[in-house]
Amino acid sequence: MSHWPNGAHCALTLTFDFDAETNWLSRDPANARRPGTLSQGTYGAREGVPNVLALLAERQLPGTFFVPGWVAENRTVVAEAILKGGHEIGHHGYLHKWVDPEFPDQELEEMERGLDALHTRLGVRPSGYRSPAGETSVNLISLLAERGFTYDSSLMDSVNPYFHVLPDGRPGPVELPWHWSLDDAPYLFFSLAGPRPIFTNDHILTIWQDEFRAIYRQGGLFNLVMHPQGIGRPSRIELLRRFIDFVQGFDGVWFAKGAEVADHWRDTKTFDPADRAISPFITL
Repeated sequence: MSHWPNGAHCALTLTFDFDAETNWLSRDPANARRPGTLSQGTYGAREGVPNVLALLAERQLPGTFFVPGWVAENRTVVAEAILKGGHEIGHHGYLHKWVDPEFPDQELEEMERGLDALHTRLGVRPSGYRSPAGETSVNLISLLAERGFTYDSSLMDSVNPYFHVLPDGRPGPVELPWHWSLDDAPYLFFSLAGPRPIFTNDHILTIWQDEFRAIYRQGGLFNLVMHPQGIGRPSRIELLRRFIDFVQGFDGVWFAKGAEVADHWRDTKTFDPADRAISPFITL
C-alpha cells in the first residue's frame, strides 16, 4: 500500500542548503578575512541559486531551501527570489554553526536568531528545520516542538518519514530523513584546510540513481540534499538535470516540498510511540 498521494510509488524532495558564506565563516571565523575562501559561498548566492531556480522553473518542480538567518539578512534579495519562485524556505540555524551538545545556550541562540531573521527579513515562519551538517543535541526535538515546527530533516535513521515522540509521549515533529550519500557536499566541496577528492558527475549520478531505484522499490522518501555553491556550478547543474531526467522516467514519483511531505504524513498516518522504540536520542 502506497504511503503517498494518488498512489505514488515514492516521494522525492529536492532540497538545497543555501549556506552562502556561512558555511565558511562557521568553520573558521578567520575566514572573514579570506575573500578567496568566502568567494565559494558568494558564488552560491550570486550564481548558484539563480541557476537552481532556473532549472526548477524549467521543469516546473518545487524546491525546499534551508536558509541560515545570516543569509536571510545579508543575501535578502536572493532569498526573496526563492519565495517568488513558489519554493519553501526552512530554518538552518543562524551562522551555520554546528551544534555542540555541551553548550545548549548556544544551540538556543542559533535557533532564536535564525527564526528572528527569517521572520524579520523574509516574513517567513518556517515549518521545517535542518541542522547544519546534521549535528544535533538531545534538546533539538523539544526545541522544535515548542516553536511550532512541523518537521525536522536532520537525522539518518530511516528512508521513511516518522513521528518523533516528545518526552511526555505526545507526537512531535515529523522527521524527513536524509543521508550523506544523497548530499552533494561530500562529492563537491573542497578546501585547503580539509582537502578531499572532487568527484565526476558520472560517479555521483550512479550513486544517486542506485539509491533512487532502491528507495523507489521500497516506496520510501528520496530526500536529496544539495548546496547552491556546489550543485549550482555549470557542469553540476547538468548533473541535476540528468538526475531529474532519470527520475521522470519512472511512474508515480511525487515531487514535493518538505512541508507537503510532513503534512501528508501527519494527516494520513496514525501516531504510535512504539514505532520509535529504537531512537537515536539515548541517555548514557
